[in-house]
Amino acid sequence: MNETSIPSETAPVKADPTAVTPQTAPHQSPQNLWKLVIGCIGVVYGDIGTSPLYALRESLRAAGSGEGQRAEVIGVVSLLLWTLMLIVTVKYVALVMRADNRGEGGTLSLVALVQQALKRRPGWLLAIGVTGISLFFGDAMITPAMSVLSAVEGMAIVEPGFAPFVVLSTLAIIVGLFLFQAQGTERVSILFGPIMVLWFFVLGGMGLAHLHEDATILYALNPSHALGFLARHQLGSFFVLGSIFLAVTGGEALYADMGHFGRKPIRLAWGILVFPALALSYLGQGAFVLAHPEAAVDPFFLMAPGAWLLPLVVLATAATVIASQAVISGAFSMMQQAVQMGLLPRLEIRHTSETQHGQIYMPRVNMILMSAVIVLVIAFGSSSHLASAYGIAVSGDMVITSILTFVLVTRAWKWPLAVAIAVLAPIMMVEVMFFSANLTKLVDGGFVPIMIAATMAALIWTWVRGSAHVKRKAADSAISLVKLIAMLTKSTPIEVPGTAVFLTQDPDTAPSAMLHNLKHNRVLHSQNFIVTVTVAPTPTVSDEKRITLERLSDKFLRVILTFGYMETPNVPRALSLARKRGEKFDIMTTSFFLNRRTFRSARRQGLPFLQERVFIALAKSASDATAFYCLPSNRVVEMGQQMAI
Repeated sequence: MNETSIPSETAPVKADPTAVTPQTAPHQSPQNLWKLVIGCIGVVYGDIGTSPLYALRESLRAAGSGEGQRAEVIGVVSLLLWTLMLIVTVKYVALVMRADNRGEGGTLSLVALVQQALKRRPGWLLAIGVTGISLFFGDAMITPAMSVLSAVEGMAIVEPGFAPFVVLSTLAIIVGLFLFQAQGTERVSILFGPIMVLWFFVLGGMGLAHLHEDATILYALNPSHALGFLARHQLGSFFVLGSIFLAVTGGEALYADMGHFGRKPIRLAWGILVFPALALSYLGQGAFVLAHPEAAVDPFFLMAPGAWLLPLVVLATAATVIASQAVISGAFSMMQQAVQMGLLPRLEIRHTSETQHGQIYMPRVNMILMSAVIVLVIAFGSSSHLASAYGIAVSGDMVITSILTFVLVTRAWKWPLAVAIAVLAPIMMVEVMFFSANLTKLVDGGFVPIMIAATMAALIWTWVRGSAHVKRKAADSAISLVKLIAMLTKSTPIEVPGTAVFLTQDPDTAPSAMLHNLKHNRVLHSQNFIVTVTVAPTPTVSDEKRITLERLSDKFLRVILTFGYMETPNVPRALSLARKRGEKFDIMTTSFFLNRRTFRSARRQGLPFLQERVFIALAKSASDATAFYCLPSNRVVEMGQQMAI
């Protein structure tokens, strides 16, 4: 493992006070606005847009309304509608989307904003961020399984004899989806928006077409029916709320994908098309169940005319694949940010588009996700069974977002405490209720996302703790860079022409690769750049702030390169900025020296035995630093070092 494989967690990251300034992205110009609106409908709203396939069905089943009791159906539909209104419209669209980190959103962006407001990163903030990452990763595994299964099950209604092949067909679609990731989504993403626009028009149209069957369903627009349902069922309503929450899974994507499309297109798409279509779909399904109580077993597909059932299943399958694609891409982005922030070892990252920076492919993450989704589909076998595992991860992530938002509005936005409590306390109470309700499904499958999140959190904790331990061990035997330079002025080794770049995590100590080079080769380059890569708590960093130079002597230059947590750390490109600052060197005659560390166990010297073995395994799995830092492979020299931990 290279010395540079523990980048930002061990290196000091200074808060940038300008980071809370919203990004004025050119992509939000009026000319591109509607193109972005259509694009975000395809990416942002895929998951929440496929919820009508199963949300009402599972909610009615949990409420015991299989025979379609009138008050129960109206109460459930009212809960669905007002959950969408409170969680998505009020929380995300109106409030949380204001908390952008230079245009970027998501849990880690919110953590970075809170870190800037507090001017430090306390342990509890790191713990909350890690929990949010872990829950999101669990959701990324369950969403493709749940969405694709629910769509393919519609074929069993078209042709009952197809039922034994539902799982096999779902697996084929999922394997194809994950294998396609290596090609990138640029080629087909142009179709995502129009397909999902058609999907939402179909949702709204089908719902509108059935409203006349029992117009009393419109009473569900009155929130008193939702409250009345909760009052009647009291503690029993907890089981129903766990299914009601299925209607807003995917709501966090509004905030997470804000950097790709901007705040305004996402808000316009929600208000003009997505929310009206979802509301009409739930109202239409409710009216259909009131008129045909037996249809409660699967109201969405049963309300379609027979001739249109097969095209609807095909469209639903396409919509669920798009929804899965969006959450997979989100997982790649989240993992990239975690690596950049030092929460995980280096992972191979491939850019699949020359024009869209955010389109990346991570082979190892893709394989883990595909394997987990396949296991989930085989283990649960149907979307109804899988619904028990769905919701815990998302509801937990939403609670974390609300907690971080509360800290942000009180510390950074300077809201009075009473105002912050008045605005956020009702939302948090509802989300805690949803999270608690989902916990009631723990035995029936809810343990799956908990296990996934716990495993992910344990790996992150092990990596962060092990990285800090390695840094302390390295510091024990380190030599001050200033002292080394003074020593070299007294006993000068053989000088060779050219520039040597030494990557190190500590800019104040002499890089191990340099010490090994001096010890074994007894040479010193005419110019030596001591380079430290740090990650700022902002998604991007301007060229003006990218590089910091400090001349230590005529042969030594200390360089601090700063990248945003969503940027690729391209070291050669960043070093080229040094020429603009007056430093003369040719990148083509520059050699890059890396220290490749390997670890061996040293009993009773550091980490507990099991955690130590996990850390060593993670370190071995780290991707090559040459590729990670975009170094020219024919100009890299690696020096080996073994460390006992």
